[in-house]
Amino acid sequence: MMMNTCNGNVAKEATIRPATQANRFYTGDARELSEEVDSLLALHAKDKKYEHVAALIVPHAGYYFSGNVAVAAYQSIPNDEVYKRIFLLGPSHHEWLDGASVNTEFDYYSTPLGNVKVDVETARLLTNTDGTDKTDSVFFYSPKAHDREHCLEVQLPFLQRRFKEVPPIVPIIISTNDFRKLKRIAEVLKPYLTEENLFIVSSDFSHYPTYEDACKVDARTGKAVESGDVEQFIAVLEKNARSGIRNLATSACGELAIATLMLMMQDGDYEVKHLLYQNSGDIDDHDHSRVVGYHAFAIIRSLPLPSSKEKGDFRLTDEEKKMLKEIALTSIKDSLDGKRIALPTLNPQLSARACSLSQSEATERTLNSKCGAFVSLHKQGRLRGCIGHFGEDVPLHEIVAEMARAAAFEDPRFMPVTKDELKDIDIEISVLTPMRRIQSLDEFQLHKHGIYIKKGYRSGTFLPQVADEVNWTKEEFVSHCAQDKVGIGWDGWKDAELYVYEAIVF
Repeated sequence: MMMNTCNGNVAKEATIRPATQANRFYTGDARELSEEVDSLLALHAKDKKYEHVAALIVPHAGYYFSGNVAVAAYQSIPNDEVYKRIFLLGPSHHEWLDGASVNTEFDYYSTPLGNVKVDVETARLLTNTDGTDKTDSVFFYSPKAHDREHCLEVQLPFLQRRFKEVPPIVPIIISTNDFRKLKRIAEVLKPYLTEENLFIVSSDFSHYPTYEDACKVDARTGKAVESGDVEQFIAVLEKNARSGIRNLATSACGELAIATLMLMMQDGDYEVKHLLYQNSGDIDDHDHSRVVGYHAFAIIRSLPLPSSKEKGDFRLTDEEKKMLKEIALTSIKDSLDGKRIALPTLNPQLSARACSLSQSEATERTLNSKCGAFVSLHKQGRLRGCIGHFGEDVPLHEIVAEMARAAAFEDPRFMPVTKDELKDIDIEISVLTPMRRIQSLDEFQLHKHGIYIKKGYRSGTFLPQVADEVNWTKEEFVSHCAQDKVGIGWDGWKDAELYVYEAIVF
């Protein structure tokens, strides 16, 4: 006996995982499900398509709440894109694993729309159940991790309606607090991050704060995801957790899967595109006192680098970031001990690099670059001091040392930092890229750009991350800067000089 499915014929003896989430997260009626998904896809039919989509980050709540955001991710893929297989990565909502569970038991996953084939061969290679050489125990198969889990299953009807034929899937549930294991999971999966495969990371974002708090928290987390920097992503999650926001259970339930993807992206040429954000409070004016946030992202590989006119090639290596953090902390400690700021002796190879992008687009900014920087101090999630230098006239390592000392002892809003509280102080450094004048607000990108406004002898700025703390449009962002920082009134920016810049925050 043969059973016809959306992926061809399946033999009777084939093992099929049932659709356990039908009539829970999505309707179990095939016709209604097709119509619902198709109508959502139609809403984003004209959305921009991106060549070479390597991965998506997609929400996994009920379709009523997150379906609109989810399809924004799926519609970012060109209609003619073909993949050999799809890796589905998501969190465990029911079982603690301390590793990654790959479903090797079933040949197919069932939905009301038919069956989706599992790439059992690849799944077994990952878990070593095919008899090959022994691999890390970080990959295994735990049935309980998949039996009731919804985060992967809810992606399948979208795939079934988006692709003419759904490529075989590799279902992986990730659950561990051991960062070394997370890195190992990424190392094993990284060879599969090629043009022939698509990775889909299933994650919702903030859980259960108020609507207003969700917008702020999700903006911060979303920007960290856009950075592609796993260190920044983890730091923002920790900052959110310490913020004291009421009912914030998590900033991203799929944080481990997202971190795994970001680790895989290291040393590669990828760009993260933010596609859409909503939370459950946006749906039919739903309850605003307790919401869940939803982001959609597309990760694009091998995009051409922007020209020097569009974006300076402003980069800091992990070594340089580490040195800057040590410089900032040492500057504060030395000041507490009554010592002069002791500037480090720079590595000649670092010092030799040029400050700005060369004609060959090959030079990098370094610790000896002359650029602006802000240093912010936080204590238990609350601002404890923030001072910055906006010019491009002092070497970066000197500016960081000076601004760290100034933030600790010269911010007029706060008492000077004491030795006793130094252990509780978190240091955040924002290194500023060169300013670029703009002629229209269309050139300004909220959350990505900082704004610098100059009119006569008055000037002022908002750092890019200010947008993460408020729920303003870009017009309101610039107007607040003009009024609150520059002192030229709400509309004063309209005949002022406008400049944008970006910030490397760590």
